[in-house]
Amino acid sequence: MPSSSSSSLFVGWKSSTNHGKFLTKTALSLSLRRGLEVRPTGGATPSEGGMTLYLKAGPDGTSSVGDCPFAHFVRMVLEEKGLDYELRPCGNDEDKPTWLLEHYEGKMPALRHGQECYIESDVIAQYLDFFFPNPNLALPKKKFLKEAQDSVDGIFPAIAKYLKHSSNNDETDEELKADLIQQLKRLETHLSSTTSNRTGPYLVGDGQHFTLLDCSLAPKLYHLKIGLDAFKKESPTIDIAKDFPNLDNYMTSVFARPSFVASMYPTETVVWGWENARRKQ
Repeated sequence: MPSSSSSSLFVGWKSSTNHGKFLTKTALSLSLRRGLEVRPTGGATPSEGGMTLYLKAGPDGTSSVGDCPFAHFVRMVLEEKGLDYELRPCGNDEDKPTWLLEHYEGKMPALRHGQECYIESDVIAQYLDFFFPNPNLALPKKKFLKEAQDSVDGIFPAIAKYLKHSSNNDETDEELKADLIQQLKRLETHLSSTTSNRTGPYLVGDGQHFTLLDCSLAPKLYHLKIGLDAFKKESPTIDIAKDFPNLDNYMTSVFARPSFVASMYPTETVVWGWENARRKQ
């Protein structure tokens, strides 16, 4: 089960020809309360190196990486950009540095870069894409971006609610399943749309450009794939390959991406995380 939530994906770093580079209100407020060094206006652009990602630990509680899809999202961005970073899995508050507890309530994933730190996976991802733009994971056409964003809004809450519900085939389970199916149908419709002249396998526009949105969605679909197989076999299952062929092709493409492979955690870790979540219900 993931360790933290993510806010709207595209509320972070922006640029303006009139005022130079700046942060939107959300990211700026995060930077001003981080309790670390705040780079003065006009300061140097961050350089590569010195990155540490604090994230949920796995079943051993110490050295293994946990099942958080939001941390997985950040790792995919780091891998796409070929940036060096160190992983610091944290099993409890005792494993976390004092500054993370005092200034960020211990929230993870948290990226420490030199003397700065950022939390919230979407803000971290945009920070990385803004200052390390090769390759560029943003898409300038807002129309295509909005269409793709709309197609995935609400999908992970639906996944989480369905997988956490431990009583298969009861009335609540059927309602949660129906809601998830509706979310998947919306994504399937987007991936099968011809209005954007789709020629590539990815989510935004014509599908040729791999974006932050793909990095965000892929780990969540990984949880869906494993969770359905692990927990929902007793009920008439959601057959992604049969009922959502375009989504199935999309999952095959993003799961084969080198950045996904390099940052993925074992099936057993995903099952462990959801088992813990289901016990708490």
